[in-house]
Amino acid sequence: FFFQAEDGIRDSVASRGLGDVYKRQVNCLKKSNIDFFTGVPDSLLKQFCSYLADSVDPSNNIIAANEGNAVAIAAGYHMSTGRYPCVYMQNSGLGNVINPLLSLAHQGVYSVPMLLMIGWRGEPGKKDEPQHMIQGEKTAPLLTATGISYEVLPDYIEGATEAIDSAVNYLKTRNSPFAFIVKRQTFGDYVQKTALVSKYSMSREESIAKIMQYIGEFDPIIATTGFASRELYEMQKKIKKTTSNSFLCVGSMGHASGIALGVATQKKSRRVFCLDGDGAAIMHMGSLALIGGHKIKNYVHVILNNGSHESVGGQPTVGFDISFKGIAKACGYAQSFEVKTAEEIQKAMNSCTIENGPTMIEVKCGINTRNNLGRPKESPKQNKKGFMDFLMKQFSHSS
Repeated sequence: FFFQAEDGIRDSVASRGLGDVYKRQVNCLKKSNIDFFTGVPDSLLKQFCSYLADSVDPSNNIIAANEGNAVAIAAGYHMSTGRYPCVYMQNSGLGNVINPLLSLAHQGVYSVPMLLMIGWRGEPGKKDEPQHMIQGEKTAPLLTATGISYEVLPDYIEGATEAIDSAVNYLKTRNSPFAFIVKRQTFGDYVQKTALVSKYSMSREESIAKIMQYIGEFDPIIATTGFASRELYEMQKKIKKTTSNSFLCVGSMGHASGIALGVATQKKSRRVFCLDGDGAAIMHMGSLALIGGHKIKNYVHVILNNGSHESVGGQPTVGFDISFKGIAKACGYAQSFEVKTAEEIQKAMNSCTIENGPTMIEVKCGINTRNNLGRPKESPKQNKKGFMDFLMKQFSHSS
């Protein structure tokens, strides 16, 4: 890979061509019996993931439902081949891997060697979003607490090559996972040659704008992490001048649907909307079974499906390979729709009442987020307080 130092000094392009450096580093992994990759994409590992997409067969680069799922896939791969898998993730995904690391891969249980590549969002001393700052501070202590040996991956090619050789030797001799923590700007620029292209013309932002036309002023909205929350926020600020009816999940990917479930069970006189993403819905799909199984009639579950982990680099999900509409029906949702146009959104939204749900609306949309998309100006605590005040004031009669 093309390594870039924090101060901007890079390996000389004249002495090492960009493609050549990437090729050398992947070859280093392959020579060490590491040629199988699985994980959840991360913005700090964007170049790493993009190069894998271009250079590794999809059967050997599985984008997992969640990070714990990736550890399980890696364990299965190792047991069937004897080779060493690489699991990549953002450090926010450590919460999803604690159980399989401790009860599956740990040296004291099944002793499954695998190389972990962990993007270090919220690195101490670096500016980042609040949720990442907490996670960044706890990243190294979490690994220490689980007994996983780790090293910060050097940001120059010779140091990184030496570190990988040392890590592979650890996998061989200890039969235990080893982790690399990857700092911001470790990897240099790389433009993916096989970038995902969506055939759907309506953007996610256009879809949200259309959906907002049919959400009442007393209807709460819980929006998933990533671009969807940011687009909803800007839209509400522009149109309604308030965002108090919206809870914006800045982290906790995959859990917006669960939060909405908790709200819907207590506020039965209002429709409760969950604006979800395909990657987030896949990450914790068990929530769909609970929503459908408990027959939450006032629940409206909107999945904005662009088939992509767009906010962390655009790597594909299996969103276009499955039917959320069909899954919702199988899970007990009372009605489900698959829509692609503004007219179809209107028809589906008009069918949503507090008595005929739960409802699933899968919106298939394009990958075209604008570059000037802002972020919420309020802190997460301010967002929570405003949302709680909204719920208590407007829904006190239904509590």
